[in-house]
Amino acid sequence: MAIARFKDLCLDAVDPARLGPFWAAVLGRTWDAEDEAVNGPTPQHRIWINQVPEPKTVKHRVHLDVYTSELADLEALGATIFAPQRAWTVMRDVEGGEFCAFLRAELPAERLHGLVVDCADPEALAQWWSGVYGVPVTRNDGWFTLEGVPGMPIQTMDFVPVPEPKTVKNRVHWDVAVPAVAPLVDAGATVLREPDDEIYWTVLADPEGNEFCAFT
Repeated sequence: MAIARFKDLCLDAVDPARLGPFWAAVLGRTWDAEDEAVNGPTPQHRIWINQVPEPKTVKHRVHLDVYTSELADLEALGATIFAPQRAWTVMRDVEGGEFCAFLRAELPAERLHGLVVDCADPEALAQWWSGVYGVPVTRNDGWFTLEGVPGMPIQTMDFVPVPEPKTVKNRVHWDVAVPAVAPLVDAGATVLREPDDEIYWTVLADPEGNEFCAFT
């Protein structure tokens, strides 16, 4: 049984007025400068662009996979090619954040394909989020996938192995909607910040320290 539903995504930015329009153009969505959010057809498509003082210093531990018809289209928006792979290209956005671009001759309406999480133990973390969302885990060749996550308009949530440990706060995180926070804690999440005079949500971390926010 699911104890949480996907709510939306959040990206940290030194300059939201630069990063927000970039991602709106990449995903074929609209930029709301007043709310500092990339909006799509539903609230779950929304990506909040949160201003932070610290610049990017390490590889994104959570990144997005997107579809594009031409890499040149992304370069024209300000992206740069970082590491071509066999089936995709690792690129960097206008603040240096990594994302992966997959070429498609016919561009689908939904250009955001995957939410990818680097892991020390991808199977264990996939199983943990499987329990949170109440969906099965698909085993791939060394990495693991969740599909059909409640409320998530993204096709896959992927957990992949990396050798390096998590060292700083993630610059990409997701929010969840829950009836109560306690079941997340009982399942193994750690509370990083309780609601207070500044926020009305709870900041938590999963078993590998990935930050996420829970809204009741």
